[in-house]
Amino acid sequence: MDLTELIARGRPRFRTATAFVEAILREAILTGALPGGTPLRQEELAASFAVSRMPVREALRQLEAQALVDFAPHKGAVVTDISAADGADHYAIRAALEPAALRLSLPHLTAADFERAEGLLAEMDAEPDQSRLGELNRRFHLTLYARAGRPRLLALVEQHLAAADRYLRFHFAALGRDRMAQDEHAAILAAARAGDADEATRVLRTHIETAARDLERFFASRTD
Repeated sequence: MDLTELIARGRPRFRTATAFVEAILREAILTGALPGGTPLRQEELAASFAVSRMPVREALRQLEAQALVDFAPHKGAVVTDISAADGADHYAIRAALEPAALRLSLPHLTAADFERAEGLLAEMDAEPDQSRLGELNRRFHLTLYARAGRPRLLALVEQHLAAADRYLRFHFAALGRDRMAQDEHAAILAAARAGDADEATRVLRTHIETAARDLERFFASRTD
């Protein structure tokens, strides 16, 4: 179904123009009707949706917060170019780096570190703004890795966790917030508190690999 058909089908369902534009563009991006890299020109979209540019602009900003749209210099808004191959590469790197960082850090973690990590989990549970969850997720993981004593390793981990925010927001848009896997976060923290490096790293690796499989299945279903 192309964008024109989605617009015609969806028009009666929304109370505001912004909600209408955001929902239809979101569906078009997630189904692949608008492929990654497609320019999203405000004037053209306003004409297609028969609305002013203001709700289009606001909808694009909301989609940017969901990692579905990027604003590129000299190009304006474009559909985010996240692919199955990109996701697999990203999660493979995380699965290699983060268990090593956790294993090195775990013997040196303090009660204050564990309390900080637990507080971040509580913040994630209570946070209504999905755009902030990536930052909280990054801080939770880095709290557990921070005492690894390997500055270069931690710099690489932090670099890829910063990138993970984009994938996490894309996950929420595509699969729902329940894919946050807070139970796995809690299990990692519990094993770390118990000093069980083998269990903590096992759950962490499973946590990352599960996210990778979810993303792979999403892209496979979109091309069926």
